Amino acid sequence: MIILSPLSGEAVEKLVRAGKIAREAATLATKLIKPGMRVSEIAFTIESYIEERGGKPAFPVNIGINYVAAHYTPLYNDPLVIPDQGVIKIDLGVHVDGYIADTAISVALSPAYEGLVEAARSALENALKIIHPGIRAVEIGRVIENSIKSYGFNPIKNLSGHSIDRYIIHSGVTIPNYNDILARHRLTEGVYAIEPFATNGSGFVKELDTTTIYALKRARTKLRNNISELYEKIYKDRLTLPFTLRWYVTSVEEYHMYLELLRYLEKEKLLVKYPVLVEKTNGYVSQFEHTIIITGRDIIVTTL
Repeated sequence: MIILSPLSGEAVEKLVRAGKIAREAATLATKLIKPGMRVSEIAFTIESYIEERGGKPAFPVNIGINYVAAHYTPLYNDPLVIPDQGVIKIDLGVHVDGYIADTAISVALSPAYEGLVEAARSALENALKIIHPGIRAVEIGRVIENSIKSYGFNPIKNLSGHSIDRYIIHSGVTIPNYNDILARHRLTEGVYAIEPFATNGSGFVKELDTTTIYALKRARTKLRNNISELYEKIYKDRLTLPFTLRWYVTSVEEYHMYLELLRYLEKEKLLVKYPVLVEKTNGYVSQFEHTIIITGRDIIVTTL
Protein backbone atom coordinates (compact mmCIF):
# COMPACT_ATOMS: atom_id res chain seq x y z
CA MET A 1 0.00 0.00 0.00
CA ILE A 2 1.41 3.40 -0.97
CA ILE A 3 0.88 6.10 1.65
CA LEU A 4 0.90 9.53 0.05
CA SER A 5 1.88 12.71 1.84
CA PRO A 6 -1.05 13.68 4.09
CA LEU A 7 -0.40 17.33 3.24
CA SER A 8 -0.63 17.19 -0.56
CA GLY A 9 -3.41 19.33 -2.01
CA GLU A 10 -5.50 16.27 -2.85
CA ALA A 11 -5.00 14.83 0.62
CA VAL A 12 -6.05 18.01 2.41
CA GLU A 13 -9.17 18.27 0.25
CA LYS A 14 -10.18 14.71 1.12
CA LEU A 15 -9.32 15.14 4.80
CA VAL A 16 -11.49 18.26 4.98
CA ARG A 17 -14.33 16.47 3.17
CA ALA A 18 -14.09 13.52 5.58
CA GLY A 19 -14.10 15.97 8.50
CA LYS A 20 -17.26 17.67 7.29
CA ILE A 21 -19.08 14.34 7.01
CA ALA A 22 -17.82 13.31 10.45
CA ARG A 23 -18.97 16.60 11.98
CA GLU A 24 -22.45 16.18 10.52
CA ALA A 25 -22.58 12.54 11.62
CA ALA A 26 -21.64 13.57 15.18
CA THR A 27 -24.46 16.12 15.18
CA LEU A 28 -26.84 13.38 14.07
CA ALA A 29 -25.49 11.10 16.82
CA THR A 30 -26.46 13.55 19.58
CA LYS A 31 -30.04 13.51 18.33
CA LEU A 32 -30.20 9.70 18.31
CA ILE A 33 -29.23 9.18 21.94
CA LYS A 34 -32.45 8.57 23.82
CA PRO A 35 -33.26 6.14 26.68
CA GLY A 36 -34.57 2.87 25.30
CA MET A 37 -33.00 3.34 21.85
CA ARG A 38 -31.19 0.23 20.59
CA VAL A 39 -27.46 0.81 20.17
CA SER A 40 -27.53 -1.26 16.97
CA GLU A 41 -30.03 1.16 15.45
CA ILE A 42 -27.87 4.14 16.40
CA ALA A 43 -24.76 2.60 14.85
CA PHE A 44 -26.60 1.56 11.68
CA THR A 45 -28.12 5.02 11.25
CA ILE A 46 -24.78 6.81 11.66
CA GLU A 47 -22.85 4.44 9.41
CA SER A 48 -25.54 4.64 6.73
CA TYR A 49 -25.50 8.42 6.94
CA ILE A 50 -21.71 8.47 6.42
CA GLU A 51 -22.04 6.38 3.26
CA GLU A 52 -24.96 8.45 1.96
CA ARG A 53 -22.78 11.56 2.29
CA GLY A 54 -20.03 10.02 0.16
CA GLY A 55 -17.70 8.73 2.86
CA LYS A 56 -17.08 5.36 4.46
CA PRO A 57 -16.77 4.47 8.13
CA ALA A 58 -13.09 4.58 9.10
CA PHE A 59 -14.01 2.16 11.88
CA PRO A 60 -17.25 0.79 13.32
CA VAL A 61 -19.19 3.35 15.36
CA ASN A 62 -18.15 3.00 19.02
CA ILE A 63 -20.92 3.44 21.59
CA GLY A 64 -19.64 3.56 25.16
CA ILE A 65 -22.19 3.48 27.96
CA ASN A 66 -21.12 4.75 31.40
CA TYR A 67 -17.90 2.92 32.42
CA VAL A 68 -17.26 1.55 28.90
CA ALA A 69 -14.55 3.86 27.56
CA ALA A 70 -13.82 2.54 24.07
CA HIS A 71 -14.01 -0.21 21.44
CA TYR A 72 -17.61 -1.33 21.93
CA THR A 73 -19.62 -1.51 18.74
CA PRO A 74 -22.96 -3.32 18.58
CA LEU A 75 -22.89 -7.02 17.80
CA TYR A 76 -25.17 -8.67 15.27
CA ASN A 77 -28.74 -8.50 16.69
CA ASP A 78 -27.41 -6.68 19.77
CA PRO A 79 -30.22 -6.26 22.35
CA LEU A 80 -28.41 -3.48 24.26
CA VAL A 81 -30.36 -0.23 24.68
CA ILE A 82 -29.51 3.25 25.95
CA PRO A 83 -30.22 3.40 29.72
CA ASP A 84 -32.28 6.02 31.53
CA GLN A 85 -29.27 7.46 33.38
CA GLY A 86 -25.56 7.88 32.76
CA VAL A 87 -23.10 9.10 30.13
CA ILE A 88 -23.09 7.97 26.50
CA LYS A 89 -20.06 8.36 24.23
CA ILE A 90 -20.14 8.00 20.46
CA ASP A 91 -16.78 7.79 18.70
CA LEU A 92 -16.98 7.72 14.91
CA GLY A 93 -14.61 7.93 11.98
CA VAL A 94 -14.99 8.76 8.31
CA HIS A 95 -12.58 8.13 5.49
CA VAL A 96 -12.55 9.43 1.93
CA ASP A 97 -10.17 7.33 -0.15
CA GLY A 98 -8.32 6.39 3.04
CA TYR A 99 -8.00 9.96 4.37
CA ILE A 100 -9.48 9.89 7.86
CA ALA A 101 -11.44 12.14 10.21
CA ASP A 102 -11.95 10.92 13.78
CA THR A 103 -14.37 12.60 16.19
CA ALA A 104 -16.31 11.83 19.36
CA ILE A 105 -19.09 13.34 21.47
CA SER A 106 -20.61 12.62 24.87
CA VAL A 107 -24.14 13.12 26.15
CA ALA A 108 -25.26 13.25 29.79
CA LEU A 109 -28.61 11.55 30.34
CA SER A 110 -29.22 13.47 33.56
CA PRO A 111 -27.94 16.68 35.20
CA ALA A 112 -25.82 14.62 37.61
CA TYR A 113 -23.35 13.85 34.80
CA GLU A 114 -23.27 17.18 33.00
CA GLY A 115 -20.10 18.23 34.84
CA LEU A 116 -18.28 15.09 33.72
CA VAL A 117 -19.29 15.71 30.11
CA GLU A 118 -18.28 19.37 30.31
CA ALA A 119 -14.87 18.40 31.74
CA ALA A 120 -13.91 16.48 28.59
CA ARG A 121 -15.48 19.09 26.28
CA SER A 122 -13.61 21.94 27.97
CA ALA A 123 -10.34 20.00 27.92
CA LEU A 124 -10.59 19.55 24.16
CA GLU A 125 -11.46 23.20 23.58
CA ASN A 126 -8.55 24.38 25.73
CA ALA A 127 -6.13 22.00 24.03
CA LEU A 128 -7.11 23.24 20.59
CA LYS A 129 -6.47 26.83 21.66
CA ILE A 130 -2.77 26.20 22.35
CA ILE A 131 -1.82 23.85 19.52
CA HIS A 132 0.64 25.22 17.01
CA PRO A 133 3.17 23.64 14.63
CA GLY A 134 6.04 22.23 16.68
CA ILE A 135 4.22 22.10 20.02
CA ARG A 136 5.44 19.38 22.36
CA ALA A 137 2.92 16.65 23.15
CA VAL A 138 3.45 17.12 26.89
CA GLU A 139 2.12 20.69 26.66
CA ILE A 140 -1.17 19.42 25.26
CA GLY A 141 -1.37 16.74 27.93
CA ARG A 142 -0.75 19.28 30.67
CA VAL A 143 -3.61 21.51 29.49
CA ILE A 144 -5.96 18.53 29.18
CA GLU A 145 -5.15 17.26 32.68
CA ASN A 146 -5.46 20.68 34.29
CA SER A 147 -8.78 21.32 32.54
CA ILE A 148 -10.30 18.01 33.62
CA LYS A 149 -9.03 18.28 37.19
CA SER A 150 -10.47 21.79 37.50
CA TYR A 151 -13.89 20.10 37.29
CA GLY A 152 -12.97 17.61 40.00
CA PHE A 153 -12.39 14.62 37.69
CA ASN A 154 -9.42 12.62 36.43
CA PRO A 155 -8.06 12.23 32.90
CA ILE A 156 -7.69 8.66 31.70
CA LYS A 157 -3.93 8.26 31.52
CA ASN A 158 -3.66 5.09 29.44
CA LEU A 159 -5.79 6.44 26.58
CA SER A 160 -4.32 9.09 24.32
CA GLY A 161 -4.64 11.14 21.20
CA HIS A 162 -2.72 9.94 18.17
CA SER A 163 -1.37 10.65 14.73
CA ILE A 164 -3.32 9.49 11.69
CA ASP A 165 -2.09 8.41 8.27
CA ARG A 166 -3.79 7.20 5.12
CA TYR A 167 -5.73 4.03 5.98
CA ILE A 168 -4.10 4.04 9.44
CA ILE A 169 -6.08 5.29 12.45
CA HIS A 170 -3.22 5.16 14.97
CA SER A 171 0.02 5.75 13.10
CA GLY A 172 2.58 5.91 15.89
CA VAL A 173 2.65 9.35 17.55
CA THR A 174 0.81 9.60 20.88
CA ILE A 175 -0.62 12.72 22.52
CA PRO A 176 -1.10 12.15 26.25
CA ASN A 177 -4.15 13.24 28.20
CA TYR A 178 -2.01 14.17 31.22
CA ASN A 179 1.24 15.92 32.06
CA ASP A 180 3.50 13.15 30.80
CA ILE A 181 7.00 14.62 31.18
CA LEU A 182 8.40 11.96 28.86
CA ALA A 183 6.24 13.12 25.94
CA ARG A 184 8.80 15.63 24.65
CA HIS A 185 8.21 14.92 20.97
CA ARG A 186 6.89 17.75 18.82
CA LEU A 187 3.86 17.70 16.54
CA THR A 188 5.18 18.30 13.07
CA GLU A 189 3.25 18.50 9.80
CA GLY A 190 0.60 15.81 9.68
CA VAL A 191 -2.82 14.71 10.89
CA TYR A 192 -3.65 14.16 14.56
CA ALA A 193 -6.63 13.28 16.75
CA ILE A 194 -6.92 15.08 20.10
CA GLU A 195 -9.24 13.11 22.41
CA PRO A 196 -9.53 13.83 26.13
CA PHE A 197 -11.25 11.26 28.33
CA ALA A 198 -12.53 12.33 31.75
CA THR A 199 -13.72 10.04 34.54
CA ASN A 200 -14.99 10.05 38.10
CA GLY A 201 -12.98 6.86 38.59
CA SER A 202 -9.28 6.09 39.03
CA GLY A 203 -8.17 7.36 35.62
CA PHE A 204 -7.14 4.09 34.00
CA VAL A 205 -8.84 1.61 31.69
CA LYS A 206 -8.50 -2.16 31.47
CA GLU A 207 -9.29 -4.66 28.73
CA LEU A 208 -12.24 -7.02 28.86
CA ASP A 209 -12.24 -10.46 27.25
CA THR A 210 -14.94 -9.18 24.88
CA THR A 211 -13.93 -8.06 21.37
CA THR A 212 -16.36 -6.50 18.89
CA ILE A 213 -13.87 -4.76 16.56
CA TYR A 214 -11.08 -6.32 14.47
CA ALA A 215 -8.62 -5.45 11.71
CA LEU A 216 -6.70 -7.59 9.22
CA LYS A 217 -3.01 -7.82 8.43
CA ARG A 218 -1.85 -8.44 4.88
CA ALA A 219 -1.50 -12.17 4.17
CA ARG A 220 1.85 -13.17 2.63
CA THR A 221 0.93 -16.82 1.98
CA LYS A 222 -2.10 -18.58 0.47
CA LEU A 223 -4.92 -19.31 2.91
CA ARG A 224 -7.32 -22.25 3.02
CA ASN A 225 -10.15 -21.87 0.50
CA ASN A 226 -12.97 -21.21 2.99
CA ILE A 227 -10.75 -18.78 4.93
CA SER A 228 -9.44 -17.08 1.80
CA GLU A 229 -12.94 -16.13 0.62
CA LEU A 230 -13.79 -14.36 3.88
CA TYR A 231 -10.36 -12.78 4.16
CA GLU A 232 -10.38 -11.38 0.63
CA LYS A 233 -13.93 -10.11 1.02
CA ILE A 234 -13.07 -8.09 4.14
CA TYR A 235 -9.57 -7.05 3.05
CA LYS A 236 -10.84 -5.73 -0.28
CA ASP A 237 -13.41 -3.66 1.59
CA ARG A 238 -11.29 -2.49 4.54
CA LEU A 239 -7.56 -3.02 3.86
CA THR A 240 -6.08 -2.52 7.34
CA LEU A 241 -8.97 -0.41 8.70
CA PRO A 242 -11.04 -1.83 11.59
CA PHE A 243 -14.26 -3.72 10.94
CA THR A 244 -17.02 -5.56 12.78
CA LEU A 245 -18.70 -8.83 11.88
CA ARG A 246 -22.21 -7.35 11.87
CA TRP A 247 -21.26 -5.67 8.58
CA TYR A 248 -20.83 -9.04 6.87
CA VAL A 249 -23.39 -11.46 8.35
CA THR A 250 -27.11 -11.91 7.86
CA SER A 251 -27.93 -14.64 10.39
CA VAL A 252 -26.86 -15.91 13.81
CA GLU A 253 -25.53 -19.10 12.23
CA GLU A 254 -23.40 -17.11 9.80
CA TYR A 255 -22.14 -14.92 12.64
CA HIS A 256 -20.87 -17.93 14.61
CA MET A 257 -19.31 -19.42 11.50
CA TYR A 258 -17.43 -16.18 10.83
CA LEU A 259 -16.24 -16.11 14.45
CA GLU A 260 -14.61 -19.49 13.91
CA LEU A 261 -12.90 -18.19 10.78
CA LEU A 262 -11.60 -15.19 12.70
CA ARG A 263 -10.12 -17.51 15.33
CA TYR A 264 -8.20 -19.21 12.55
CA LEU A 265 -6.93 -15.85 11.25
CA GLU A 266 -5.87 -14.95 14.78
CA LYS A 267 -3.91 -18.20 15.01
CA GLU A 268 -2.23 -17.32 11.72
CA LYS A 269 -1.34 -13.88 13.15
CA LEU A 270 -3.44 -12.11 10.52
CA LEU A 271 -5.99 -10.62 12.90
CA VAL A 272 -5.78 -7.56 15.15
CA LYS A 273 -8.25 -7.48 18.03
CA TYR A 274 -9.50 -4.34 19.79
CA PRO A 275 -10.80 -5.51 23.19
CA VAL A 276 -13.52 -3.49 24.87
CA LEU A 277 -11.97 -1.02 27.33
CA VAL A 278 -13.64 -0.14 30.63
CA GLU A 279 -12.64 2.17 33.48
CA LYS A 280 -10.77 0.09 36.07
CA THR A 281 -12.94 1.10 39.02
CA ASN A 282 -16.18 1.26 37.01
CA GLY A 283 -16.03 5.04 37.00
CA TYR A 284 -18.15 6.75 34.38
CA VAL A 285 -16.29 8.13 31.37
CA SER A 286 -16.81 11.09 29.04
CA GLN A 287 -14.95 11.81 25.80
CA PHE A 288 -14.66 14.45 23.10
CA GLU A 289 -12.44 14.37 20.04
CA HIS A 290 -11.45 16.41 17.01
CA THR A 291 -9.07 15.77 14.12
CA ILE A 292 -6.55 18.42 13.15
CA ILE A 293 -4.16 18.98 10.26
CA ILE A 294 -0.89 20.70 11.13
CA THR A 295 0.76 22.40 8.19
CA GLY A 296 3.93 24.46 8.16
CA ARG A 297 2.15 27.48 9.63
CA ASP A 298 -1.50 26.64 10.25
CA ILE A 299 -3.84 24.35 12.16
CA ILE A 300 -6.98 23.09 10.42
CA VAL A 301 -9.60 21.44 12.65
CA THR A 302 -11.38 19.25 10.13
CA THR A 303 -14.19 18.05 12.40
CA LEU A 304 -15.13 21.38 14.01
